[in-house]
Amino acid sequence: MTALKIPYDQLNSESLHGVIEEFVTRDGTDYGEREVSLETKMSQVLDQLKSGKAVIVFDQHSGTCTILKSDDPVLKALGK
Repeated sequence: MTALKIPYDQLNSESLHGVIEEFVTRDGTDYGEREVSLETKMSQVLDQLKSGKAVIVFDQHSGTCTILKSDDPVLKALGK
């Protein structure tokens, strides 16, 4: 994977909103037994990005973004 970490604060608000919304609405995303609103999910992800517990990663090969936990082994493999 040829990937880059993208600092969340380097994206304009519209782009950041789009990345987070796509991530939280992605098939297979599970938030537990309780139903959580889209706004709450997005706020939780933004808080994790701001606190450094999560990062945005752009895969140059596929041209896609994802959000990973900061301790994800994929990031360690990238040397990031």
